[in-house]
Amino acid sequence: MNSFTRKTTVKHRTVTLLGGIAAAALLLTGCAAATSDTGAAEKPAAADEPTMAPIAEAVALVPEALAESGTLRVAIPTNEPPTQFYREGTKDMTGINPDMARLVAGALGLEIDIVVSNFDSIIPGLAADRFDMTVSSMTPTEERMESLDFVDYMNMGSAIAVPAGNPGDLSFDNLCGKQVAVLTGSYQLTTYVPSLDEACKAAGKDGLTIQQFQDTRQAISALVSGRADVVYADQPILGYAATQNADIEVAEVNNLDAVAVGSPNSTTLVDAIAEAMKVIIVSPEYTDVLATYGMDSSALTEVRVNFPQG
Repeated sequence: MNSFTRKTTVKHRTVTLLGGIAAAALLLTGCAAATSDTGAAEKPAAADEPTMAPIAEAVALVPEALAESGTLRVAIPTNEPPTQFYREGTKDMTGINPDMARLVAGALGLEIDIVVSNFDSIIPGLAADRFDMTVSSMTPTEERMESLDFVDYMNMGSAIAVPAGNPGDLSFDNLCGKQVAVLTGSYQLTTYVPSLDEACKAAGKDGLTIQQFQDTRQAISALVSGRADVVYADQPILGYAATQNADIEVAEVNNLDAVAVGSPNSTTLVDAIAEAMKVIIVSPEYTDVLATYGMDSSALTEVRVNFPQG
């Protein structure tokens, strides 16, 4: 079993589980029929809820108060297939993130309570003790590590979506002066957009004009209606949306980064999550969850804790 290498810094603890890492980007493709011009997509078929047997080493590390409560409160973002979406006719969440959360809860010997929340309210909610952890495709950054601990659980790229046929021949290299739709609080907005904007201005060109939305579906609606030139968001969501909406396509994918389970660094829950994830990523349950949503190439081969991206 891989061992921990622990490095302590002023701001946060950094722990690395030794091993290799997969680094292949995934681009979802398909030929499904178009939906309405709102950008809404037919949801993928929901899998049966995955289960994971308790892992004794991880259970032993669960903070006492949480173990006594018996329930893990997990913040999941709003409806964004295929990463998270409601089962048809219900308010039950399924998708990659809820299913990964279920594996972690099972490994910790806890019941799960999924709490749906806007992405930009998740970190404040964790700080206010409304949630115990989040599985929300969140990229670990130095800034976020000021309040959270992170355990990687899969790889995920960023992408830009454009009108079908890409009439503007847009790519990451020529977004200067364009209307760019992003998700409020997203890694794309906080990390990648500033560097793209600075590069434009350094070249004597107009910067990016940013439009912020609470979910990607709203951003896609802006794209389809002509209010935005591109949508810059997580690749799995845009890739899946492009298979469901003939009015858009993914023009380019870049920046393959790990996304991580987040928990408040005021607790020691990160240690239990890391111990659980060591077993989860080599389990058939983990492989099945990724395969169900067409994201086999996003699998990890090592677990990293508090490993900042960007």
